[in-house]
Amino acid sequence: MMKSPTILAVGGAYIDRRGQVSGAFVPAASNPGTMREAVGGAVFNALRSAVRRGVSGSLLSVRGGDVLADTVSRAIHAAGIADLSAVFLDRATPSNTMLVDGDGALIVGLADMALYDLALAKQIRRAKVREAISTADAILCDANLPSAALERLVALAAGKPVFALAVSPAKAARLAPMLGSLALVFMNRREAIALADVGIGAAEQDIIDGLRRADLKGGVVTADDGPVLGFDEVGAFSILPPAPGKVSDSAGDALGGATVAALLNGLTLRAALREGVAVAMLASEGMGRAPAFTAASFAEALTLVPEAQDLA
Repeated sequence: MMKSPTILAVGGAYIDRRGQVSGAFVPAASNPGTMREAVGGAVFNALRSAVRRGVSGSLLSVRGGDVLADTVSRAIHAAGIADLSAVFLDRATPSNTMLVDGDGALIVGLADMALYDLALAKQIRRAKVREAISTADAILCDANLPSAALERLVALAAGKPVFALAVSPAKAARLAPMLGSLALVFMNRREAIALADVGIGAAEQDIIDGLRRADLKGGVVTADDGPVLGFDEVGAFSILPPAPGKVSDSAGDALGGATVAALLNGLTLRAALREGVAVAMLASEGMGRAPAFTAASFAEALTLVPEAQDLA
């Protein structure tokens, strides 16, 4: 039996809270609404989808010594992922809290993630982590890592493919010094514009040209209500997700993980990204940031995804 590809993921695995206001938002007042809590993090969301698509995964993150750390730990193990994370008993587990209005538009977000900046770079020096890097077929990381940690990770990868998730326009800047060493970066349009150094209204080809000028060999750019763009050294193309055609940021994480799994299983970027879009559809349909799809539901979703089209 053929051995499944292995991924070492490094980055965020934290408590994700999403509060939604019922009715009109009233500033500086108590607003009725709902709050949901789950374990998230760009690289963890992506790795869960990759594992569901047939790869073996291990995760290096950091968390605190509180009860929330147990929630994160259980979620990692439940996903069938080997946990290489470090626990800091005197620290709080990182979290991201978002408050959105009745239509889902962001009102405010609060990211309590100082532990990543404090501790992740040192963790990459651990012998156990260096061994995991040496035995993995690929590295998957997110820009929750500070720049020093990203640079060390790329250096230790020693030529193995490193896939990255941009996370946010501000954090995407951490990837800029090493874009030439990355195999593929997953971005939304805002993050791509920041890395490409182009205007907010830039055309699709202008964004790709800017990313190439920044030394990026391959990338995937999602948009809330537009086509998913892909490019590599072969060419540039787009895939239009079927109705409702929306790939949210959380669904973008799932897209990234499924795409990486398909690439490691030998598909071209065009074919791999179709699989990623299919998984993003399942995530966008309410099945979660890392949807628990079956082979049958995935196959059905994939039949709805059109073939990639060359950019004009």
